[in-house]
Amino acid sequence: MFSTNPTQTTAWKNLLAHYELIKEESIANRLTDNCSRFENFSLSTEELLFDFSKNNISSKTVDLLTELAKQCGLVGQIEALYSGAILNTSEKRSALHTALRSSHSDEVVVDGENIIPKIHQELHKIKKFSNKLHEGDLLGFTGKPIDTVVNIGVGGSDLGPLMVVESLKPYQVKGISTHFISNVDGSLLSEILGEINPETTLFLVASKTFTTQETMTNAFSARVWLINALGSEVAVNRHFVAMSTQKDKVMEFGVSEDNIFTFWDWVGGRYSLWSSIGLSISLSIGHDNFSQLLAGAKEMDVHFRSQKLETNIPVMMALISIWNVNFNGYGTEAILPYSHDMQYFPMYLQQLGMESNGKTLDRNGKSIAYATSPVIWGECGTNGQHSFYQLIHQGSQKIPCDFIGFAQSQHPVGDHHEKLMANFFAQTEGLMNGKTEALVRQESPLVSEDLVPFKVFKGGVPTNTILMKELSPKNLGALISMYEHKTFVQGAIWNINSFDQWGVELGKNLANTILPELKNEHEISSHDCSTNGLINQYKEFRK
Repeated sequence: MFSTNPTQTTAWKNLLAHYELIKEESIANRLTDNCSRFENFSLSTEELLFDFSKNNISSKTVDLLTELAKQCGLVGQIEALYSGAILNTSEKRSALHTALRSSHSDEVVVDGENIIPKIHQELHKIKKFSNKLHEGDLLGFTGKPIDTVVNIGVGGSDLGPLMVVESLKPYQVKGISTHFISNVDGSLLSEILGEINPETTLFLVASKTFTTQETMTNAFSARVWLINALGSEVAVNRHFVAMSTQKDKVMEFGVSEDNIFTFWDWVGGRYSLWSSIGLSISLSIGHDNFSQLLAGAKEMDVHFRSQKLETNIPVMMALISIWNVNFNGYGTEAILPYSHDMQYFPMYLQQLGMESNGKTLDRNGKSIAYATSPVIWGECGTNGQHSFYQLIHQGSQKIPCDFIGFAQSQHPVGDHHEKLMANFFAQTEGLMNGKTEALVRQESPLVSEDLVPFKVFKGGVPTNTILMKELSPKNLGALISMYEHKTFVQGAIWNINSFDQWGVELGKNLANTILPELKNEHEISSHDCSTNGLINQYKEFRK
């Protein structure tokens, strides 16, 4: 449907030439010389500001990047995303996560059927179930009210809900505790099972196929634990629900049809928190707040679909990233939220960005010769300042950064928030300006000459600043949606399929081959010499 090699467009070639003209220019000088730069290079909605003025760009850069988007057919691809076109070409699926936060009156047709009524039917089921729990009417096998929720999933079935629940801790329903289990390593499962009461615990098993190895291993172990504790397999149906597309397999596990929450093939794992995969969110923070999360995402969806490219926040985020990756040659991006509650947000964006766009084949299956996804990483401030910021300030490579901050604190204590935000603003200024030898001597007249070079900072590190009024369910929904659309725009311009993840499958398939070999004591010789040696040594250590 869409297939344009971006490097063959005139806009790409013009950007290469433009980069050569401005690559040595100073970001700090650009801001000093242009008092209107902040106004010209920032975009906003009612409670969100995106400032990209601290990047080495000019108005000409933005014009050329916008022209690149046009020549790659971005406007048409945005409409295709919302209309249900087959954008996941390798799996022949739509990518309709945006439909999950649609209004009742919207219409999205897939295979001749408007899918919106089904979506809202499932949302109503989530609401009804959540309210039953919060009103104390959801009872376990022994008649005690459920007060503990354990979500068992992996990847998008874990990271999305985990990130949201942790980010919105102040909205947690009183008396409800929520836990998340993902890794097949039994340590976390054992730890959580040792803390919870089987009589009052509800397990949510999140797996589209109900065959995911990590999820089902943890689910079956939890099932055995519950049966042993309560003395009956009948208890499974009172303490387990499932979010899956495979009703028969779920019922075989012991969950009744009433406790199965469904979603659809056009919901990708890393885009699934808006679907029934978000049941743990609704149970944790209440369905009204879950609805606000969806509403915030919907508002950003409307912005993304309706705004022209030049004033479109996700589009501009993506174009700045493409400028940094493909023309400046920067291979990483740091995500730095100045909110401890958002500690899982960088990890969530790692999956969103790198699983979506970490590819070297275009939509036609042909190799590409240009960079795609940067390595995405990060940590919440100010913790990161005392670990890896040294690398960002004085390391050998420039690392573009997204700083995310909030004007109002979720946890107002003394002047903590002012100190947090003082660091937030100071870091972007320092990364831009750096510090010259002359300034070092001016600030510290008695500094020894041999120490001066160590106090010099080159500066010129590109940063984006995302400033929001508060970390509310609605604003978090908008923020997540904004990064989803940024990721989509990058893939659209890079001419790759952002919605498959074949690289995830290779290790799983090989693990299935190795697993039976680990269950005996025979010496292994069926792999390469390194893998054989490792497996055989493992067996020796196991003895």
